[in-house]
Amino acid sequence: MRHPSIHDHQAAGADACRKKFLRFFPLGFKDPKYVDWERGYKWLAHEEWKRLLDEKTFQSLLRRHEFAEIAARAVRLESRTNLLFSFEKMALRDAVRSPIGARNFATGLYRFIYGDGTPARRFENWCEVVASLPRKQTRVLTWPVVTVFGFIAQPQLHIFYKPTVTRRAAEEYGFNLHYQSRPSLEAYAELLHFAEFVRHSLKDLHPRDMIDIQSFLWTLGSDEYAE
Repeated sequence: MRHPSIHDHQAAGADACRKKFLRFFPLGFKDPKYVDWERGYKWLAHEEWKRLLDEKTFQSLLRRHEFAEIAARAVRLESRTNLLFSFEKMALRDAVRSPIGARNFATGLYRFIYGDGTPARRFENWCEVVASLPRKQTRVLTWPVVTVFGFIAQPQLHIFYKPTVTRRAAEEYGFNLHYQSRPSLEAYAELLHFAEFVRHSLKDLHPRDMIDIQSFLWTLGSDEYAE
């Protein structure tokens, strides 16, 4: 008897995961309930980002050294979502409250989203920037904080990483994410590889971007959707 390969496990896991998602949202990513519960507010945050922190506006604010305004806009856009935990929101607000924190955050965020260099190098630099931000109580360098702004600004490229839920979803797929609590390029590259695997497994459902992929994974791993 042929033993199931890793691919077999992943195919079986993908099928079970798809069935669970469709039990909640029978029309898939076009389901009005899905848009209302999961996609809508994330897409709205992206649309607001394009209005308030598109590349031209961001450049203009940087030239005028309006670092605090950039930080305030970014934090305000994130606050309209439920992506970060309250303690992460507080840590982020504390980190950008000082002039030096706001300046480092604003310049680092611009380089991450709109800068030159490879996406990998930009992500590495962004992790270093977040690690350097002033810390009052709770640490700022967490996976959700590091990934939330790329996800809001460029959902075609970046995915939001909520470690516990995402790892649980990956296990359902038969995919082992090698988790590290400290954000790193290696771990993020593995997450993007998993996201692409999920996208391919759902290609007939036509996921539009990483918002759909992240929302799908959230449905699999979150207690909100426990069956």
